[in-house]
Amino acid sequence: MTRTALVIVASTRASRGEAVDRTGPLLRAWLDERGFTVDDPVVVADGEPVGQALIAGIAQGVSIVITTGGTGVSPTDATPEMTLPLIDKRLLGIEEELRRRGAEHVITALLSRGIVGVAGRTLVVNLPGSSGGVRDGLSLLAEILDHLLDQIGGGDHE
Repeated sequence: MTRTALVIVASTRASRGEAVDRTGPLLRAWLDERGFTVDDPVVVADGEPVGQALIAGIAQGVSIVITTGGTGVSPTDATPEMTLPLIDKRLLGIEEELRRRGAEHVITALLSRGIVGVAGRTLVVNLPGSSGGVRDGLSLLAEILDHLLDQIGGGDHE
């Protein structure tokens, strides 16, 4: 079965061409290595455009949507607010572990408000906008992603 993925970069500056995004390509390469069909990252401004991109990805039925950016506490950070209304099943343990692992490297990882959950049959993961935060998140996903996607797809417990 083909696994598909969507990467959404929440960065107002990168969406306007004022900054270079380094996290989207990192996510795409990681997904490519794992055999996912994934297009170039979608780079959008923080806020409502993130919600619109999430809705489109979920409607397409992709296996996983990973967002990067917009998870902090600045006035423009709204990725969790765009994600939460779309989630059917929240995965709090994964959210907590993402923050815990990040805090092992930089204590400010505890400021991330990223959401992880299931929307229909799509896994949605909000990662921070830093390369380090993305790497921390990917190290956790590497351990659980195959089993998690199998479960979302209706697979039985081992």
